[in-house]
Amino acid sequence: MGLPGFRVGIVYSYNDAVVNCARRMSSFGLVSSQTQHLIAAMLSDDEFVDRFIAKSKERLDKRRKVFTEGLEQVKIDCLNGNAGLFMWMDLRRLLKDQSSKAEMELWKVIINEIKLNVSPGSSFHCTEPGWFRVCIANMDDSTMEVALSRITDFMHQNRDQNKEVKVPARKQRQQSSLKLSLSRGKVEDFMSQINVFPHTPIPQSSLVPART
Repeated sequence: MGLPGFRVGIVYSYNDAVVNCARRMSSFGLVSSQTQHLIAAMLSDDEFVDRFIAKSKERLDKRRKVFTEGLEQVKIDCLNGNAGLFMWMDLRRLLKDQSSKAEMELWKVIINEIKLNVSPGSSFHCTEPGWFRVCIANMDDSTMEVALSRITDFMHQNRDQNKEVKVPARKQRQQSSLKLSLSRGKVEDFMSQINVFPHTPIPQSSLVPART
């Protein structure tokens, strides 16, 4: 569970390795007493929490539909999902070859040329290259329109220059085959090696602002 506006996160797990690792890392991100008091008071208001969750789900679901419909216009598929903070964008056909190196090269193009901050699937141990995670909750409607416009322009330019490289038939997989691969015995290694990418905070968000 994450509370981005408060820069606070909560780990709830039955996996002792995950909990122990998070406990050791928590000393690097202590939460102030004032923030703890505010969050405790907010989460104790059952009526507010129920209303908050329902409204947030509604807004995120609407945001996802608009974004995926925009991507469909340029033939970009996404994994099926519901109202979440993130979505997976399928750019496998744009890779020079089916490798993590090619994925990172495409990611650099997206960052430096399209000017969009997305995360490559290899950062999350995806089983195949070409998938990119997009956060749809940290931007307002006008920012989303700009993002879709940049993606559309890039795809049209890419098409005109015949730069697309299609995934070989033997590499084609159903969307449901995308998985995050993580060995149970290497949780701590994963936590220490995971790539973190900067995200520019946007004042307005599709999440419902808390009011106390």
